[in-house]
Amino acid sequence: MKIIGVTGPIGSGKSTVSGILHDEWKARVIDADQIAREVVRKGEKALSEMVDYFGPEILDEKGELIRSKLAEMVFGNEEKVKVLNAITHKHIMERLLNRLEQAKSEAWPEGVIVVDVPLPVKHGFLDTVDEVWVVYADPETRIGRVMERSGLSRQEVIARMNSQMSDEEYLKLADKVILNNESKEKLKEQIIRLMRSG
Repeated sequence: MKIIGVTGPIGSGKSTVSGILHDEWKARVIDADQIAREVVRKGEKALSEMVDYFGPEILDEKGELIRSKLAEMVFGNEEKVKVLNAITHKHIMERLLNRLEQAKSEAWPEGVIVVDVPLPVKHGFLDTVDEVWVVYADPETRIGRVMERSGLSRQEVIARMNSQMSDEEYLKLADKVILNNESKEKLKEQIIRLMRSG
C-alpha cells in the first residue's frame, strides 16, 4: 500500500491529479477541502468556535456559515487567517486521520491512498504519508484557473494566494514535483511516469 500526499498552491491542479490517480489506479482519495466544508456545517464544533471569535455576523438566518462574509473579514489579515486556520485545522486533521485509518483498513496491499491537502504542514500531515507530491503551475496560470472556476476577481485570487504558503515553501516539502502548466494529457503522462518509477 502506498499513501501519497498531494498538495500545492491554489489553482495548481491538486484535485485534477487526485482525480487521475483515482480514475487510473483506483486510488482512495481523502479530500481535505471536502472535510473543511464538512467541519463548518451547522452544528459542528468548528463553526461554533468560529462564531465565538469572528461574531454571529458570519452566519445567515438559518445558522449556516456565510463564506463570503468570512472571506471578507479574513483575507489580507494575517492574524485572522492564523486564528481561522488554528480553529479549522485541528478539526480537519482529526477527521482526516479517521478517514485515513478507515481507508487503510479497507485497502488491498497494492492499493493507493491519496491525501489531497491544500495546507500540508499543520498537525502532522507529513507524518501520515509515504511521499509528498507538490503540484505546481505558474502564478498567472493559477490566477486564470481560479478566476474562471470561482468568479473571483484577480485581486481576490491574489489575496487568497498570499494567505497560503509561498511557492518555495511548498516546493521544499516535495518528494516529487508535478508541473501543471499544460494540458490534462501532459499531466497524466507525468503521473504515469511517477507511478511507474515507484
